[in-house]
Amino acid sequence: MSTCVVKQLQMVKNAAARLTFNRRRMQVLLFLSVLLAAACAAPSYFSFSPAVGSGVGTSYTITGTGRITAVRTWENYNRQVRGIQLRYGFKWSPVGGNQGGRVNEIELFDDEFIVQISGKHVHWIYSLMIVTNRGRSLIAGQPVGLTFNMYPSHPMAELRFLSGGHQHGIISSIASHWAVLNMPTNGTAD
Repeated sequence: MSTCVVKQLQMVKNAAARLTFNRRRMQVLLFLSVLLAAACAAPSYFSFSPAVGSGVGTSYTITGTGRITAVRTWENYNRQVRGIQLRYGFKWSPVGGNQGGRVNEIELFDDEFIVQISGKHVHWIYSLMIVTNRGRSLIAGQPVGLTFNMYPSHPMAELRFLSGGHQHGIISSIASHWAVLNMPTNGTAD
């Protein structure tokens, strides 16, 4: 065989090897694309309820680790909501807003979690109703102003944290952040 024919055969082999390599690479890319598309099409386990109220003043964020196990609120007597606090496991968060006035508190049972926050607002948050998956609720303040309702978009999601603003000792806005939390209990029965 002539060297020219050998070189041509070698070039054909190399081209076939490159084609096989590119085909495998394309198959891997196609597989990863399908996997990514499936992940993007999955339902969202996180949602956000935008803030209501004026939002003036100092901002607050109430976060913690684990499931919320209790909620505490402070209200001006027969008036606006002054502050809110969440307990995660056995640890209380810092207060969003201010303490003072009448205190309201609810301790959640094992496997109980917050599924709705409703209330009334104008410039301030005048009332809050915090509802659990067991139908229990904590009510603070007075029903004055415009109605708001906050709840998660996923049916198994629960309240994870709150944010908003406060001024002059009164909550001026509140927003809620929801997510699915896979925990067997809320941590109060340990």
